[in-house]
Amino acid sequence: MLLKRSSVKHSSEVLKNLNKFYKRKEIQRLGAENGLDARLFHQAFISFRKYIMESSSVSADLHIILNDICCGAGHVDDLFPFFLRHAKQIFPMLDCMDDLRKISDLRLPPNWYPDARAIQRKIIFHAGPTNSGKTYHAIQRFLSAKSGIYCGPLKLLAHEIFQKSNDANVPCDLVTGEERLFANEDSRQAPHVACTIEMCSTNTPYEVAVIDEIQMIRDPARGWAWTRALLGLCAEEIHVCGEPAAIDLVTELMYTTGEEVEVRNYERLTPLTVLDYALESLDNLRAGDCIVCFSKNDIYSVSRQIEARGLECAVIYGSLPPGTKLEQAKKFNDPDDPCKILVATDAIGMGLNLCIRRIIFNSIVKPTVNEKGEKEIDTITTSQALQIAGRAGRFGSSFRQGEVTTMHPDDLAQLRDILREPVPPVQAAGLHPTPEQIEMFAYHLPDATLSNLIDIFVSLSQVDGMYFVCNIDDFKFLADMIQHIPLNLRSRYVFCTAPLNRKEPFVCTTLLKFARQFSRNEPLTFDWLCRHTKWPLAAPKNIKELVHLEAVHDVFDLYLWLSYRFMDMFPDAALVRDIQKQLDDIIQIGVCNITKLIRASQSAAAPGTAEVVAEDFPLSGTQREPRAVSERHGAASTEALSIAVEAAGLRRAKSTRASRLGGRQEELKSYGRGSLANRLLREGLLTQEMLRQLESEWQDQHRNGRYGFGSKRDDQHSSKETRKKRK
Repeated sequence: MLLKRSSVKHSSEVLKNLNKFYKRKEIQRLGAENGLDARLFHQAFISFRKYIMESSSVSADLHIILNDICCGAGHVDDLFPFFLRHAKQIFPMLDCMDDLRKISDLRLPPNWYPDARAIQRKIIFHAGPTNSGKTYHAIQRFLSAKSGIYCGPLKLLAHEIFQKSNDANVPCDLVTGEERLFANEDSRQAPHVACTIEMCSTNTPYEVAVIDEIQMIRDPARGWAWTRALLGLCAEEIHVCGEPAAIDLVTELMYTTGEEVEVRNYERLTPLTVLDYALESLDNLRAGDCIVCFSKNDIYSVSRQIEARGLECAVIYGSLPPGTKLEQAKKFNDPDDPCKILVATDAIGMGLNLCIRRIIFNSIVKPTVNEKGEKEIDTITTSQALQIAGRAGRFGSSFRQGEVTTMHPDDLAQLRDILREPVPPVQAAGLHPTPEQIEMFAYHLPDATLSNLIDIFVSLSQVDGMYFVCNIDDFKFLADMIQHIPLNLRSRYVFCTAPLNRKEPFVCTTLLKFARQFSRNEPLTFDWLCRHTKWPLAAPKNIKELVHLEAVHDVFDLYLWLSYRFMDMFPDAALVRDIQKQLDDIIQIGVCNITKLIRASQSAAAPGTAEVVAEDFPLSGTQREPRAVSERHGAASTEALSIAVEAAGLRRAKSTRASRLGGRQEELKSYGRGSLANRLLREGLLTQEMLRQLESEWQDQHRNGRYGFGSKRDDQHSSKETRKKRK
């Protein structure tokens, strides 16, 4: 039987008692015991209150309880069974909360690797700064072993060890997400393998394993891969290389597995000096200099200014293909090549052997991602500064000592302070939900989307103080993007772990098309890919075309990555690899002529399109205050995705405008001569439409006998108004 609510007075009394129920600590504790954390408890209460207050009728038993409470014959705690029943209707996982908590319990990661726990492993930590020989000693042990695995953070590093091993007559395979190369012609597995760390096998036994750059175990996005390798590799000896800041955490983690850690400390092999003076002008450059920028636009600007002085420079930044980076490094290192200057991002911090005399920081701020997944601009950390500065004066190069300085004098003192500070100890190791865990969640919550499953998993997961759950924003972005495409859960999970940059619309839309065709069980052929990418492609004529070629290279990488997971659906990996090598050569041509591309871009661009390429973090001036930049993603179609990414870029551009306006006068001069309007247009602070509006306003004011943006009288009136408001 259903009964209607009573008078307005009674409704007010009901609301008062509901709020009293919500604030009861005992009720909050009962909610937590039944799986309602603070967030879920609040959401459930809002829905429960709305049901009672706005529904035309409530069930008879609830109506009676409410009436008794309002009359003083009952207690607000009596509402809890009805509240819990309502909460379970809107949060179905509450019915299986115990099972879900067990699945998402991440407190004992060592137990996930029984093969590794079945043997007694010897852990050797090679600790030292950049250019101290720590990795060299670990690799020597790797080469002398009967079998071994090298795990590195970059394809370049894995490829270097692969090459060194085979050159030393130690047969070694290469395994990365996009590539498999065998030392043996018959494709038999060699006893040694060099791989990117995400690709290491925890089931294969080895005599020696090397885990490089162990401090990346704290990385918000990729830290889980180092944790998995450290806890799970099945090797008699585990050689760990990295910063001393990770020693304590590694020792603590190994204590939980019953394994001791032997620490071998190394000192830098060549001296590194922080100079007493800044570069100040590009006229002061000399052979062996490397200018480090944290923005593509700064890379473009600096390289053009260098070549305007009659000097050649090599260019290296993160989104370049590995082959192009190696060619640029080779060009810079070659003593017979006229190219003696390098302009690079912090991509030089790992994976490239460079003959650098002096590191010059163009800026000491860079974009970062905080633990919440938000983008920030902040001063570089001591660890980052040491990693980059340490590239100068590499042991065995033509420069017996390294030097480091800044472009601007007022950055130099701060850089010196940063380099003096001790590197904070690594506090925790990253973890990530496995496909098996997500499948078990899906069994209990069959109607939940993959993005929701991940959210629920993270909210319920339990970790101890030595671990944290890695940021999953990229995973969720892809999960939401392909949610409307019918895929089984395992395939959907694989697509969502694809390594791509979600800020590249062309790559994201390609993944969307891959998933759609995959869902129709239609193989992604070489011809299809050529049509989609408009292959063959010509050498770039401007920066925009170069950026697009880099995106196409990433698309080929994506195809190859998927081809190793779905061989039948992505059958033409060999053909794609061939054209990717051709594309690498085309990109190299573009990078070698980068200043010509910049000039072409600026001369061909319409007025108002000042920046060569849109970026999240233009760093033309040092901005020391960190600033979070929020992003909203989620597009259900190709068009919507493009709009979403472009809109996010516009929002970020607006948020960084203050930083641009705070740039140094000297930097503004360095961007070229000409009128203030032209400089502002080049800097992206002024659009053509804004310029036309300013001209129109100026003419109107001039006709009215007013000069400037406001007359003296207007200024006085404004001051009076301000004083009135203050009073």
